[in-house]
Amino acid sequence: MSAGRDPARTYATDAIAVEWEPKLCIHTENCVRGLPQVFDGSRRPWVLVDAADADAVAATVMTCPTGALHFRRLDGGPQEEPDSETTIEPRPNGPLFVRGKVRILDSDGELIREDTRVALCRCGASKNKPFCDGSHREIRFTTASPGPDEATG
Repeated sequence: MSAGRDPARTYATDAIAVEWEPKLCIHTENCVRGLPQVFDGSRRPWVLVDAADADAVAATVMTCPTGALHFRRLDGGPQEEPDSETTIEPRPNGPLFVRGKVRILDSDGELIREDTRVALCRCGASKNKPFCDGSHREIRFTTASPGPDEATG
């Protein structure tokens, strides 16, 4: 899925392998809210893949908006596929969540990443550009539109 990225950590059973790339994780915690018996950041290891069935784990991994989590079915179950259309969702005061068949190239046309889900920085403060690293929270990035009195400056 990635080119030139830090290696993923893998948590696996005979049915499914979950790969986590810490450098892409901005802790939206969709996984923790969706399947807390499997995903728990206060525990080590933080992923217990055998705490739920492979279908539930796969469905929860697909809610990760950043692509930090992915899965491979080892039991013949359906593999992860990109959404049929590519969508870009600007998050309030945060990154752009992109879903679909995503290919990100650098200025020389070299592949940076090919994935099904990514979170792209739009605040300019990320130390992992073009990916979001959560810096928008530290700098209090806001996308709020100015009110009518502010717009005239």
